[in-house]
Amino acid sequence: MQQSVFNRGHKVGALAQTLFANGVDASPSSPRAYAKAIEFTREQIEEGAEIIYEAAFIYNDVLIYADILVKNGSRWKVYEVKSSTSISETNIIDVSVQYYVISNNGLDIEDISIIHINNEYIRFGDLDLQKLFRIESLLPDAVDKQLWVDEEVERLKGVISHGSIPQIDIGLHCNDPYSCSFIGHCWRHIPDYSVFDISWKHLDKKFDLYDSGIVKIEDIPDDYVLPNREQIQVDCHKSGEEILDKEAIKEFLSEFTHPLYFLDFESFQPAVPLYNNSKPYQQIVFQYSLHYQKSKRSELEHKEFLAETDSDPRISFIENLIKDTKSKGQIIVFNKAFEITRLKEIAGDFAKYERGVYSIIERVVDLMIPFQKKWYYTPEMHGSYSIKKVLPALVPELSYSGLNIADGGSASVAFGQLLEEGDMFKIEETRKSLLEYCKLDTLAMVEILNKLKDIIK
Repeated sequence: MQQSVFNRGHKVGALAQTLFANGVDASPSSPRAYAKAIEFTREQIEEGAEIIYEAAFIYNDVLIYADILVKNGSRWKVYEVKSSTSISETNIIDVSVQYYVISNNGLDIEDISIIHINNEYIRFGDLDLQKLFRIESLLPDAVDKQLWVDEEVERLKGVISHGSIPQIDIGLHCNDPYSCSFIGHCWRHIPDYSVFDISWKHLDKKFDLYDSGIVKIEDIPDDYVLPNREQIQVDCHKSGEEILDKEAIKEFLSEFTHPLYFLDFESFQPAVPLYNNSKPYQQIVFQYSLHYQKSKRSELEHKEFLAETDSDPRISFIENLIKDTKSKGQIIVFNKAFEITRLKEIAGDFAKYERGVYSIIERVVDLMIPFQKKWYYTPEMHGSYSIKKVLPALVPELSYSGLNIADGGSASVAFGQLLEEGDMFKIEETRKSLLEYCKLDTLAMVEILNKLKDIIK
């Protein structure tokens, strides 16, 4: 997953370079070859190069690579490319460090900017790079931070010069602005299931417990005040008992009448829009699994769809889904907000399918509700109501653990990689894994519903 983020950044960076065509690439042959990259950059500047990609500079032991360096008369413009859709404080620090190193190498910087994705751009026809990217100057911010950068560099060099690792406890800094690569080392004293797994939205509340010496959930005092759902999680963990509201579940299930469909989608989010009438990072559906049961005694039927990679997957996706759900019956999903949002997006993007789409939406029922509302909760769910936690708690004989693709994020990455994969064997293997994963999601819903029915008998 992390590598896919890096790959996306590299691709966006390469695309942004075409805004300033015919530049010289100063990228090193390997990370260790930075000295040659620095020398090559210096030579290119001296020889009058107008545009340099990945220009390398070092000052005060700080090494940087400028994504795009453009000469304007006797001065230079620096561009840092980000695959994000907005500018963060981290980006400001980034360009401030670049300004610090490049300006102290003697270059007269006219401007330093961030190039980032414009998430309001809608593609029609060929990609319009002028509309896809936004360029925002951060020169005043970079100049203002120069003293801070200099002080921070000296502080960090002081840390490096010590003979031992700094003795700093875990804290909010472990995930700010990104998750640290050393969490596996620094967090090794935290058990697999701890106060950090309480389903609080705010991490600082969890650190309040940790800072007071409480790491295990069972050590939380009985008089410690928690919101209701979090209190249920803690109480069930301590007692080992489940929560069961049979009447609420019985009333909920009374709405379910055969025939029944069980439906699950998968989608991916290309940073650069690949298809007409799509935006950067738009969720593009590419797959579904559909189990169908005509009556209580009927055998389960299964249909599935996985798009090819040579055209907009949304078209064939919705055409097949409308066809496969044309018979009457409720359509059961797990977390209907996702499926309904994707369906409404398709209806908005392709008006010809609007009627068919809304005929599906009107029949959607959310199987997540009993677990979300804690009508049924077991300690094994660990405070979560996601299907990945509910399934092993209710139906332990079904598991995602043996699958090559075992979660939606991995499915998204896998389909995105298929767009560029040329190996027929890898394509076939990936498609098989995608189908297996999505099929298990809908089979899981079938078994979870059966379990709920057994519980209220």
